[in-house]
Amino acid sequence: MDISVVIPLYNEDESLPELIAWIERVMAANGFSYEVLLVDDGSRDRSWAVIEENAARNPHIHGIKFRRNYGKSAALHCGFQAARGEVVITMDADMQDSPDEIPALYRMIMEEDYDMVSGWKKKRYDPLSKTLPTKLFNATARLFSGIHLHDFNCGLKAYKSKVVKNIEVYGEMHRYIPIIAKQAGFTRIGEKVVQHRARKYGVTKFGGLNRFINGMLDLLSITFITRFSKKPMHLFGALGTLLFIIGFCSALWIGVDKLICLSEGIPARLITDNPYFYIALVAMILGTQLFLAGFVAELVSRSATDRNVYLIEKEL
Repeated sequence: MDISVVIPLYNEDESLPELIAWIERVMAANGFSYEVLLVDDGSRDRSWAVIEENAARNPHIHGIKFRRNYGKSAALHCGFQAARGEVVITMDADMQDSPDEIPALYRMIMEEDYDMVSGWKKKRYDPLSKTLPTKLFNATARLFSGIHLHDFNCGLKAYKSKVVKNIEVYGEMHRYIPIIAKQAGFTRIGEKVVQHRARKYGVTKFGGLNRFINGMLDLLSITFITRFSKKPMHLFGALGTLLFIIGFCSALWIGVDKLICLSEGIPARLITDNPYFYIALVAMILGTQLFLAGFVAELVSRSATDRNVYLIEKEL
């Protein structure tokens, strides 16, 4: 199979018929063998009914329905696991991504040998409350990751099948899939300017201050996880050891200074009256706690088995 199109969706019953028909036209015009995987993330409207109707009409249409809303990352994860195409293309269900971009994205993967290609919506039709946080996210992500993409969070992306089968997307980490892919060893990451269309139906599910805060927190999380998820002791142990040594050396210096003063008959105040003693004590305590936290993190990282388990109500 040439292409799997993975589309996560939540309350998009108005746009689905038009989007599915558009994808069908593009696939037929280019002679692709394909499947469309529609992942319903617990919609409360008629989205699943629309998926069932189209699946009954067209055997290339498949659906996964979550029992409740888990988020876009969960939908992408399950879609990736089910995808069978050589090239996996993701797009949003709100029709702001154009299916006409699919042939060019497919060629960049198959002919130019990119591991993944991320869309860049150079001209956007979103409100300022969405575009401003996006610009800040992208600038920070470029700085942290060294990946020079203009739009990390663009929903329109293309991947080699082996990429999506070897990365794990969970929580809200869909924003940083290029970083996850790079850390997994897939370094040929390209970019393509794609069309951004104004939303035709419904309202955006994202935006505002919450998007900005969550994005920054997720970036810190992904930076930590990609570097230390398999070896948390390397971070916590190093910090803990450094703090303990600083505290111990400080306490030792205070004690030696006290002994020198006593040997020379110089009046000296009690060690406990010296504020530096308490700073040294706190440093040793924090160092010990960080060191122990490293051990606990090692145990947790080796026993986590249910991070990507979701309740699926129906499949087509």
